[in-house]
Parts: sequence; structure tokens; C-alpha cells
Amino acid sequence: MTMKKMNLSICALAIALCYGCADQKKQASDQVLEIIDNVNSYWQNNNAATVSSFWDNAAYHTGNMEAYRLTQNPDYLQYSTDWAEHNDWMGAKSNDKSEWKYSYGESDDYVLFGDYQICFQTYADLNSIAPDSQKMARAREVMEYQMSTPQSDYWWWADGLYMVMPVMTKMYKLTQNPLYLEKLDEYLTYADSIMYDEEVGLYYRDGKYVYPKHKSSNGMKDFWARGDGWVLAGYAKILSDLPRNAPNRAKYEERFKTMAQAVASCQQPEGYWTRSMLDPEHAPGPETSGTAFFTYGLLWGINNGLLDEAIYQPIVNKSWEYLTTVALQPDGKVGYVQPIGERAIPGQVVDANSTANFGVGAYLLAACEMYRNLAQN
Repeated sequence: MTMKKMNLSICALAIALCYGCADQKKQASDQVLEIIDNVNSYWQNNNAATVSSFWDNAAYHTGNMEAYRLTQNPDYLQYSTDWAEHNDWMGAKSNDKSEWKYSYGESDDYVLFGDYQICFQTYADLNSIAPDSQKMARAREVMEYQMSTPQSDYWWWADGLYMVMPVMTKMYKLTQNPLYLEKLDEYLTYADSIMYDEEVGLYYRDGKYVYPKHKSSNGMKDFWARGDGWVLAGYAKILSDLPRNAPNRAKYEERFKTMAQAVASCQQPEGYWTRSMLDPEHAPGPETSGTAFFTYGLLWGINNGLLDEAIYQPIVNKSWEYLTTVALQPDGKVGYVQPIGERAIPGQVVDANSTANFGVGAYLLAACEMYRNLAQN
């Protein structure tokens, strides 16, 4: 997509949202589809599907599957299928349960670590399209073993809420086993106890970053944008799957709305969120992965009636403008993605050439939700 076309998409979007013209809405919707195809084709043409099931690759596939759900493009489906088959529908591959761990680790014995469980989201999505019990056998083995243990501290970092909360709701949909929802709440209650700041309404990345033990360079509470982006998006995903009468649904909806308000309050005038959300000078400049996750979450909230359109639509319009005119490069590369890490780092270079699989996944989620937003407005 050329820069001229990207600017036209913003113009068409603004006209459609401001004046409600059916023709302009159709033009804006078509251009969002064009953006999705441009971004996803660029990624898939430049990156093999035959990579590990670890979190960064798996996070991309959550966006790819959402793009498939929207567009029905068979290339997207095949790409995720090839990835799942390459990984034998598994995360970490140890079969010795006595060795299974859930602190940080990348070896095959970290079966209970959420970064090796996020792949189960995509396996569940693929299974819903073409059911086969073998696709979900490992997911069931792992998650049901985990739920049989007395531990509740499995989600000790903010990213883990995106990695595994949706696994629990997807597995509930598949099995109708209520234990998945009971353990979802138990594990989330633990996560809240160590990471959630009631005063601000946001999550610290993990226990190391809780104020005042840790402060930003200007002495403020340091909430990492991608970390809170993971969480807001994770809430949107579980609320998409939870039954209306689920025991804790109202509680999760309230937390989602509280987070949305906190997120909206610290958006920068240019439409993006800085890496340290409350201290823009700590690590200034645009960052795409957090911004894309926030855009997805806020749009999902508008589209599903949880967030007031009059308040939140202008916020997502600004962030979408950033995503399409600054983050998106003419060849389809998604830029300004902070590299793998766990915090806002002063002086770290994040520019138009900074891209990553998880950032593309977040971008696709936001774009799909923007298309739905246009379709119902």
C-alpha cells in the first residue's frame, strides 16, 4: 500500500465516522481489508511458518487467526495450520510431569509456563474449524494436569494474562468443564494480588516493578504499555468467549472498563501510547505493540457495548491514524515495535524498522476490530 493510499484510508474513515455516508463507509472498510492483506502478506511472504511454538510466534498467530476469521483468506488458515503441524500441536514438549516448571524458561521442561501455552489458543481456533481430538490432546493434558495441582501462582507476569486467560475460556468452550472457569478466576485473583494497582487501574509488568520499589526515571509509577496492552486484550478475548451467565463475567467486565478508562487517560496527542504510560519522558516516542493492543481492546469494547462510543471512538480514531500513517510502512512492514523485553527502557531505539511477530499479531487484531467498527457504525 502506498503512503497516498494510507492517507486516503484515514480520510475515508474520518468522513465515514463523522457523516455516516454509506459509500464512504464502504470505501473505508475496503481499505481496512487492504491494510490487513498488506500487513499479513508482507509478514507471511518474509517469514516461514515452520518456527517454534514459543510466545512471540504464537502471539502472531492469534492475530492471523482473527484475520482469517474476518476475511476467510485460505492462505492465512494454511499458514497457521502449517505452524501447528510443525510443532505437533504442542507447546513445550517434555513428557515427564515431574520436571514441568512455570517460572521463566525456554527449554522443553517449562510446560506449565504460559509462554508455552499461548499456542493452545490457535490450536483451539484451528480445531473449531476442522475438529480433530488429536489437535487438542496435548492442550487438554497440560491444562488439566495444571488444574489438578494446588498451586495458584501460575500467572506471575502481566503478559501471561494474554497468553493463558483465553486458553482457559477456549478450553471451557471445547470441554464444558467448569473447572477451567474456576481456575481462570483463581489464577487471575493471584495475579491481581501481586500486579494490579487499584488506585490507577493498571497492571505492573510483574512484582519487580511495583511502586515504590520501582519508579520511572521521574519518580512515577511505571506501567509498561505492552504489558498493559496484553492484559486489556486478554480481557477482551475472554469476554468474547465467556457465556453471558458465567459466574465472574460482571467482575471481568468491570475490570475491563476500569482499565479502558485508565488507558484512555494517558494516550499521547499523536495517538500512540508511550512505553512508560504515565511518564512519557521516561522512554519518549511512539510504540506500536502497546498501541495496537490498546486499540484492539478499546474497539472491542465499543463494538460489544461495554464502552461508550462517544467517549472512546475519538481515542481509537487517533490511535488508528497513528497505526496507519506512522507505524505502517509502505511495503506492509509494521514499524515502531519495541523489541522483546519486559519494561520501558530509556534510550532504547524504536523506529520505523523495528518490527516483530507479536507486534504484527497485535496490529492484525486492531485492524480486524476496526473493520467491524466501521461495519456497524
